[in-house]
Amino acid sequence: MAIALSAAGCGSGDPEQQVQRAEAQVTLKQQALTDARSAFEEASSAFCGSSRSYVVALDRYGDILHSTAPTVGDVRDAGTDLAAPGGEALAAAETAVDAHQGVADAEQDLADAKAALKRAKNGQKATNSNATPESEPSASPLVPASTVNQVEAAEADLDAAVNAVTDSTPLAQATRELNAAAVALEVAWMGLVVDAGCLTPEEEQQAQAAVHDYTKRLQQSLEQAGYYDGPVDGAYGPATVEAVESVQREHDLPVTGAVDKATQAALQSDLSKAGGAAAQEAVASTAAVQQTLKLAGYWDGPVDGEWTPELTEALTRFQKELGVKQTGAVDPATLAALEEAIATAGQVLADIRDAVPSPEPSPSAASTTTGSPSTSPSDGTG
Repeated sequence: MAIALSAAGCGSGDPEQQVQRAEAQVTLKQQALTDARSAFEEASSAFCGSSRSYVVALDRYGDILHSTAPTVGDVRDAGTDLAAPGGEALAAAETAVDAHQGVADAEQDLADAKAALKRAKNGQKATNSNATPESEPSASPLVPASTVNQVEAAEADLDAAVNAVTDSTPLAQATRELNAAAVALEVAWMGLVVDAGCLTPEEEQQAQAAVHDYTKRLQQSLEQAGYYDGPVDGAYGPATVEAVESVQREHDLPVTGAVDKATQAALQSDLSKAGGAAAQEAVASTAAVQQTLKLAGYWDGPVDGEWTPELTEALTRFQKELGVKQTGAVDPATLAALEEAIATAGQVLADIRDAVPSPEPSPSAASTTTGSPSTSPSDGTG
């Protein structure tokens, strides 16, 4: 044993053996990283599947994906049917987070092993205090902290809404409270699914387009009802959230910043109360846009005063032609460019008209107009 220990001690100082051991460590850490990444992919797949199931379960109360009429059963269940899918989604999320951290740890271990190999090849001892450890940047969080916070807050709000329902709670109030909380939670989980990379590029593009078009229509309604004066850009930002919250406060609704059934009904009520004049003005304005685009060759749809995603696309193409920012909305820049284009076209027509000589009047026409005060030349008598 003494001989063996002596041989091992002597061997540990052999630079070639140090390099071999360091190379073996790099190989082991590389395999560990491969295994960690495989485990993370499996955990991510499980999380995405359970999250989709949870969103579908939430939609019974949120009615974002499929609108259904509230029932007594919805209130009686009061979210109890969400316990199983919600628990599975949360457990899968924790597993995915742990697996993600496992990848980060494996990447760090591999970076350290590569640094040790580099030192061994340079003839440095692992205990050299002057050696600078090399490490790869730590992995970014699986999802932004703001997304996680939004989900946690929405989960707490739904729990509070469920616990507030008693046998004496009116059906209308109970369904309103549950729908408001479920919409906020469903939206939050949808954001979590997107941030976690659960959607394919095609699905994410479709989802973004749908949210963009929906938000633009919402902003237009909020603007017409007097709650919103920001840009109609399809971005559900702080200004839009604040406008939705204003609607909810005005009607004594749960202030979530998300549009649930009660908020949508309240907004439609405000639009109706704005009067027929406001509604007619909005329709007339949209019809004017449709007519202008039709004359310019960018719109082949009906001139019916209804704003649609197709009309937004047509206006965007028209804005591109005018050389202004493609917002899909009639903004001051678009109006200014349009007026300039009309003025330029009018000047071109005037120049063409001036360049073309006027035809000589025929003898019959001259005899017909003789003596007419409006056409006869002045005789100088005033």
